[in-house]
Amino acid sequence: MPSMISLLVHPERRRPNPPALRVDLKPVILVGMSLWAVALVVSVVLLVLDRATFELPATCAAGIVLGMIGLGWERRNRSEYRSQG
Repeated sequence: MPSMISLLVHPERRRPNPPALRVDLKPVILVGMSLWAVALVVSVVLLVLDRATFELPATCAAGIVLGMIGLGWERRNRSEYRSQG
């Protein structure tokens, strides 16, 4: 087995990477968004009860917005990542 220094100096001696897994990202993103939505409901209840600050629901809302961006990315790149593997 080659040493780490040898692999850094001569990267062509390294074993090839394993093939990429084919994964449907849409369900993963939707599960993440639903968890953020549940957290948003809980944080709004805590905010109404004066047990939390505005940062908590804002963070949850940001998670949902980032999930929407992720869904847009998934839709645009769906054919590319599904053809790999």
